[in-house]
Formats: sequence, structure tokens, C-alpha cells
Amino acid sequence: MPRGNPSPKLAITVDPDVYRQVVEAAEAEGVSVSSWMTAAARRALKIRDGLAAVAEWEAEHGSLTAAELADARRRVGAAADCQSA
Repeated sequence: MPRGNPSPKLAITVDPDVYRQVVEAAEAEGVSVSSWMTAAARRALKIRDGLAAVAEWEAEHGSLTAAELADARRRVGAAADCQSA
């Protein structure tokens, strides 16, 4: 019997080109494929949650303006630049 709190396992099938790119990306980052996939899934879930929050906000307050969207893009770009530095 496993001790502690073992991580659940998933069995997935991906296209051969995606498989190759995932393996290469994990190797380049020095992590296991499982770690890389977990991080990718976390990012995708954050994006999904963020989009749902924006949709909820827009339903209550109206669509974001072009200026608000441009400002948000600048902020996201600046945050991404800080994280990659």
C-alpha cells in the first residue's frame, strides 16, 4: 500500500508532434514530463478561471472597452516579462 498522499495518475493520448514537443520542453526545463504537464494544466486552468471571471464581470458591468483591453494586455505583457527575467 502506498504511504502518504500519492498523486493520482492519468493515462492520456497525444498526437506524436505534441508528445515530442512536451518531452523536449520538459528536458529543456530539467523537469519530468509529469511535472511539466502538471504545470501546463495549472496554467490552462488559471486561464479558464480568469476568462470565466471576466465573463462574469462583463455580464454584470458590460463589455470591457478597447482601452481597458489594451491596458490589460500591457499589464499581462509586463508581468510575463518580469517572470521570464
